[in-house]
Order: sequence, then C-alpha cells, then structure tokens
Amino acid sequence: MSWWWAGAIGAAKASSFLTSSSPFLKKQEYDDGPPKYQSVALIVGVTGIVGNSLAEILPLSDTPGGPWKVYGVARRPQPSWNADHPITYVQCDISDPQQTRDQLSKLTDVTHIFYVTWSSCPTEAENCTVNGAMLRNVLEAIIPHAPNLQHICLQTGRKHYLGSFEVLGNTEPHDSPYHEDLPRLDVPNFYYVQEDILMEEVKKKEGLTWSVHRPSVIFGFSPYSLMNIVGCLCVYAAICKHEGKKLRFPGTRVGWEAYWDASDADLIAEHQIWAAVDPNAKNEAFNCSNGDVYKWKQLWKVLAEQFDLEYEECSDGDERLTLEEMMKDKSEVWDQIVKENDLVPTKLEEVGCWWFAEVMLTYSSCMDSMNKSKEFGFVGFRNSKSSFVSWIEKMRAHKIVP
Repeated sequence: MSWWWAGAIGAAKASSFLTSSSPFLKKQEYDDGPPKYQSVALIVGVTGIVGNSLAEILPLSDTPGGPWKVYGVARRPQPSWNADHPITYVQCDISDPQQTRDQLSKLTDVTHIFYVTWSSCPTEAENCTVNGAMLRNVLEAIIPHAPNLQHICLQTGRKHYLGSFEVLGNTEPHDSPYHEDLPRLDVPNFYYVQEDILMEEVKKKEGLTWSVHRPSVIFGFSPYSLMNIVGCLCVYAAICKHEGKKLRFPGTRVGWEAYWDASDADLIAEHQIWAAVDPNAKNEAFNCSNGDVYKWKQLWKVLAEQFDLEYEECSDGDERLTLEEMMKDKSEVWDQIVKENDLVPTKLEEVGCWWFAEVMLTYSSCMDSMNKSKEFGFVGFRNSKSSFVSWIEKMRAHKIVP
C-alpha cells in the first residue's frame, strides 16, 4: 500500500510511486506548536479537475515534500465543494496581467508552482495567444518575487500527440502508443507555446527546475472542468433516469470498440508531486495515465449499473444523435432534477460538456506509454474501472448528481 492512500482514498484507488527505501515514506512528526512548512505550493486552477485533487492531497500530513502550505488560485469565488480543503484561496483572473501581478507577487514564500488550468477559445490561434499569456502572467508575477522557488509543474495533455481539437481528424497524428520523445506536430498547439514559455522563464532563475505532465482523458471531480467526462456522463445518465429512458450510447461503433487509457485525477496529482520533489524527475516531460486500458462498451455497462438503468449497445443500424443534439432542450429537465434531489445548484451548460463527450465516444484507439515515468521512478497506477466508479460516487457525495 502506498504512502497516504491506504487510509485516505481506499484500496480501490491504492497506488504508489515510491519504494520502501524512499526518504519520503518517513511520516512527518510535528510538535504541538504551529506547523513548520517545508514546502509552499501555488496551485493555479485549484477548482479544476486536477487542481481540486492537488488541493486535497498536498495538505495531508504525509505527502512527500511536506508539510505543505498551499495557495489555490482560481478566477471565480471559492465553491462549497472546494472549501473544505485547508488551503489559502486566492481569487484572481490570471488573464489580467495587472491583477495577476497585484495578487500573486505578494506570495513570496512559494516554493513550487502547479499550473493546471487552461482557457478555451474559438480557434487554436486564440488558444495559443490566451493560454500562453496566462502562463507568462503567472510566472512573471512569481519568479522574481519568490526567492525560494524551486520547481514548476506544467500540465498539458494528450493533444500534444494528436493535435488540437480544431485539427483533430484533419491532420495525421502520431501512432499510438505515444512516447515523450515524439516530435511536435506541424500544427498550431497551445501546449507547444506553453512549453516554450516555461523553458524561457525558468532560465531567469538559477537552479529553478520544471516538469511537463501529459495526461489522457481525466477521470476526476470538478463541476467547473471544461472536460469532465465522468461528470458529463453522470448528468446524461441522470436525465435518462428521470425521463425513464434507456442509456443510449451516443457515439460510434469505432468509439464503442476502441481501446483507450485514462488518467485518474488523484494519480496525476501524485505524479506532479513526485516530479516536484524527486531529484530524478527534474527537467523532463512525462506521460501520465493509469497503466491499463478500457473500452467504452465496458464502462457503459458500469455507468448503467450505477444509475440503475437499462442500456442500449451501439448499433450500426441506428441513426446516431450526438449528445449535443439530445441535450439541447434539457435545461429545464436538469433544473427539475436539481430541485427534486436537493442538489448543488448548477445549470446544464455548466456540468454538461457535450462537445468533449462527442470526441471521447467517437474517436479511435488512443493510448500512451508510461515506460519513461517508470524508468525515472514513478510506479503509480489506477484500475480505470474502479476510478470511474469512485468519481461517480464523489459526484454524488457532493450532491452534484443524484
């Protein structure tokens, strides 16, 4: 069993990236006085799908590199489902350079940055401009003012190998499974822009190190996430249940039969903490996935069971409707579900990322290699089916879905 996971998360999500000889396995002993922080984290995107996991894991007493003091940055006011984490919440719009300087330059004790946010724009050219500027705003606000800053984790993702959503299906991606040494595709991609900015900015401080993390589709919890596939499918299933309909697969035969991998949000948080504190993981880019594969035809049955629904298998003869088409008139239905089940107030457009589900349920097989992470010392893993179920349970526990 791994460092803190045995008690905090449970056997279904147990994993480890450390060996028994690791110095990080020695649990911190505290005096009765105020805690003395060894590390100070800045989570940029703390209400996102990985940011929320980092906010839960970093403050734990036996997290490697700790004890940790944690700042969490997000654009909106702190939501109720994030408020129980022992962090200092900083509301800041990092697309505004002046606001970012005013708010973040004061955090002079930061030792580690975890950058896990992004902004979605209509075109990839705009994505490159906006997301590049956001990252630069943060780094320019922190690096000159935090004398003890040691490491920056940048989260990008699978589109590093596939191309942006704008060109997906219209450009030739790399062959799967993807490994970190593959060259960049010759298409605009804000991940490439962010990596270049990161390399440029870390040179401004001697000894400052970096790591880049490239997860697959993320299984996790955040009603604010732009790409929360588990939450999106839960909302769809809840609407089917409310209307007495079968759980119809709104994808293609290719998507139904394809092999995929996934990245558990807690595993990604572990991966980033490992890279932040392990000397062997500095100045490297790493894939981050669970270490197994699944098919949507397998998880569709699991989703149906979780919501006590009958489901329909994918049929080539049926006329296919996308989730966006199926859900376009369901806003009032969702309002009724929220009211009847006393759920956290949300609007359908906030919790239903139908466009993203369309990509996930129609695309062909897509997998990476975790060999590099293993070779550098990270041996964490997740059972993707168990991960899928656990995040459904967390959506329910926080009363986001019935």
